[in-house]
Amino acid sequence: MSEHGEYRRRDRSWHPAAYTPAYRSTTFRAPRRALLSLPQSIGELSGPVFGHGALDPLDSDLIRNYATTGDAIGERIIVHGTVMDENGRPVPGALIEIWQANAGGKYRHVNDKYMAALDPNFGGCGRVVSDAEGRYSFRTIRPGPYPFPNDGCAWRPAHIHLSIFGHAFVQRLVTQFYFEGDPLIARCAIVNTVKGQAAIASLVAKLDMQNMQAFDCLAYRFDIVLRGRNATHFEGS
Repeated sequence: MSEHGEYRRRDRSWHPAAYTPAYRSTTFRAPRRALLSLPQSIGELSGPVFGHGALDPLDSDLIRNYATTGDAIGERIIVHGTVMDENGRPVPGALIEIWQANAGGKYRHVNDKYMAALDPNFGGCGRVVSDAEGRYSFRTIRPGPYPFPNDGCAWRPAHIHLSIFGHAFVQRLVTQFYFEGDPLIARCAIVNTVKGQAAIASLVAKLDMQNMQAFDCLAYRFDIVLRGRNATHFEGS
């Protein structure tokens, strides 16, 4: 019990099993031995940390932060929300990074062999620091779905990868979120490794018409809960 209330432990029962045959690549990379939990040392907890001064005003605008000849192509959206702790209190000063495919479902990465075209004005990466109320916001392009080889050809729903840094670089949480109403979510072998609809729901950004920008961008809200029973589902947590 703290002065702010009871600490709410994370429910680990909904975390995917490392070996999940329906998600084919887990059969090759799932650990065969029991996992070890290593405590963090004082060196890891004391730094290094990121510098707020390193962020550019356009870092949170993926429509323009890589552009040279015009805005990125695709459905323009705003993704925003609040970073909270286990008791619903805002977490200010959190560094949030995102990376994603473009509107055609292609990443700007040498290993992405999907036939979809690259957008010369879209880099697919952004970052922002949460404000005093724990709020963050990105302007970007809604990513497209893309195929991957999973017992033939499976398709990933549109999604954005996200990481949140704590007080040092070793304190990092990574996840990915999807978009409300996408029919591919229920069909995705990777999503279906997550146990339970509540856990999957914690990974879905909700359409937020109140915060859309007229004649410009739709908005989606994705709140992030770092710890406790109501925690957002994080990869490897």
